[in-house]
Amino acid sequence: MSFKNSTVLFSLLAVLILFNSFFIVDEREKAIVLQFGETVREDVGVGFHFKVPIIQEVKKFDARLRSLDEDPDRILTNESKYLLVDSFVKYKISNVLLFYKATGGSFNNLNNLLGQRTEFELKNQFGKRSVTEVVSGERDELMRIMRDNLAASVVDLGIEVIDFRVKRIDLPPELSNSVYERMRTERNRLAEELRSEGKELSREITASADKDRIIILAEANKLSQQLRGEGEATAAAIYAEAHNQDPEWYEFIRTMELLPDAFSNKSDVMLIDSDQEILKYFKDSSGEEK
Repeated sequence: MSFKNSTVLFSLLAVLILFNSFFIVDEREKAIVLQFGETVREDVGVGFHFKVPIIQEVKKFDARLRSLDEDPDRILTNESKYLLVDSFVKYKISNVLLFYKATGGSFNNLNNLLGQRTEFELKNQFGKRSVTEVVSGERDELMRIMRDNLAASVVDLGIEVIDFRVKRIDLPPELSNSVYERMRTERNRLAEELRSEGKELSREITASADKDRIIILAEANKLSQQLRGEGEATAAAIYAEAHNQDPEWYEFIRTMELLPDAFSNKSDVMLIDSDQEILKYFKDSSGEEK
């Protein structure tokens, strides 16, 4: 080999070694550095870094939010009835070294392990509840419990569970009608109880109102009788005083007050003797009728 060829070869080797001496980690990645299969630098930060060429190897992994969305699982309730539960998990790498040791750096391996633990948590929580409780119970509280439990169970995988939710719960065809019919019956029973309570309350309010009405009317009648008596007493006193002051004028006024009652209808006819006392007021001073 000529000197010129050797120089070119060494130059290419130097360039290759130089390029193999540094690496870049962006904000979407997490990285570790291995040497002969052993970790020498863990959770390398974002930026430009150097390493020993050839001897050391860099492993980079996607640190962005990822999702696990598998086929629905058949989950058994505490009534020994199956449900088809469709769920999903959102997670991201929190400890790249634990992630690498647990999965070998493979997201397929991670998804298999995460899927197993997700299914276990679903079976554990749904197995404590009935079909009715799962379908119409406190869904938010159930989701919170499952998310917290799953997050605690995957710490050794080097990931953080961001969200864990049940998208859909389907009943097998043989269960759908019976469950919904039971729910409908329960709602009808509750509605009937509320109606009965409403009717009872209505009767109590009506009875109380009737009682108050009777008391108010009785008090009003008592007061009216009292006022009428006082008025009649006052009128009698006034009449007596008027009679004492001018008996002739009093008799005239009282006679005039009787006439409207006697002739309240235009067709009324009254036959009286011309010598009746009431007619003396219809005569002039000479005794002749007007």
